[in-house]
Amino acid sequence: MTPLKKLLVVDDSAFMRKLISEFFEGNSFIEVVGTARNGRDALAKIKLLNPDVLTMDVEMPEMNGLEALKQIMEEQPKPVVMLSSTTTSNAAITMEAIANGAVDFVAKPSGTISLDLDKIKEELIEKVKAAALVPISRLQKATAPPTRFKLAEQSPMKEQSPVKELLPMKERHPIDAMVDQSWRSHSRKLVVIGTSTGGPRALQEVLTTLPATIGAPILIVQHMPAGFTNSLAKRLNQLSDITVKEAENGDLLQPGVAYIAPGGSQMTVRKVGMSTSIYIDAEQPAVGGHKPAVDVLFESVAKITDVDRIAVIMTGMGSDGSKGIKALKESGNTRVISEAEESCVVYGMPKSAEKTGVVDRVVKLTNISQTIMSFIK
Repeated sequence: MTPLKKLLVVDDSAFMRKLISEFFEGNSFIEVVGTARNGRDALAKIKLLNPDVLTMDVEMPEMNGLEALKQIMEEQPKPVVMLSSTTTSNAAITMEAIANGAVDFVAKPSGTISLDLDKIKEELIEKVKAAALVPISRLQKATAPPTRFKLAEQSPMKEQSPVKELLPMKERHPIDAMVDQSWRSHSRKLVVIGTSTGGPRALQEVLTTLPATIGAPILIVQHMPAGFTNSLAKRLNQLSDITVKEAENGDLLQPGVAYIAPGGSQMTVRKVGMSTSIYIDAEQPAVGGHKPAVDVLFESVAKITDVDRIAVIMTGMGSDGSKGIKALKESGNTRVISEAEESCVVYGMPKSAEKTGVVDRVVKLTNISQTIMSFIK
């Protein structure tokens, strides 16, 4: 039998440690091998117990979750799932934790000590199981660009060599020649991106390497609960040449602006005269367990037929986005990019996308922005 993956539960509340540990009782994949009451205790327990994966509370005395995470990633990297309450400050800290190597996070339903933690039991179990399988080599922290000023001084990416010259042979798709012949280089473009687990760091890699002169709006669905997407957008905006914002109802799409779907709402687009507008609906139900859902956005974009679409599916669990890319392909000129398995934190959504047979390019994360630009220039 395959040995169980060892979990260390880190939380300053004895009640929360007990509750989280009970979630994994009888689990056929994960066993709790210990608990820790703060970050300092966690560092000692890691050396003693050598766990495969950790759950880590953000708010703790002596050493909080972010400080502990940074030290873990420097000394003995482990997959970590953060637990955070949905305060503004905690959301910002959680986004920093993701950037520093945490695999994912779960939002506590009602504050630091959530008596109703059962509400997120299945989500936590699923994310811990996924995190336990992430190779240590993929836990690297996101690297920020030098400065926005330095990026702005670089030559526009559209002046670089065609993407086929930039990518290794194994990343070229066999229908590249057909794609390049049929693609209209001077029509208006719209970029849509879908991602989940590992997505914040993947988005940082992509968005911070796109030039401010990109001639297309960018619509993004990152699976994330309400209260966190605004912090993600602000962080990415500070690091990027393009403008990054949490999408608002009625936003008119502008080139060089990336709009991130608000957590807890579905995001769609619709034509308003000659413009395209964003519609945010908090009442629309989850689709495939997701709110926002990639398929919901992509299927609405499929109805906008006066632009060419560039769809990107990156790291994440599940299959969200696969229906959407098929709808986009069926309704108009669309090129689909999928993140290669070797760079994914979780190779779920890209794998499902590739199974549809409509993906045009499979490339590693570091080449996704170049591939996007090759279709826009």
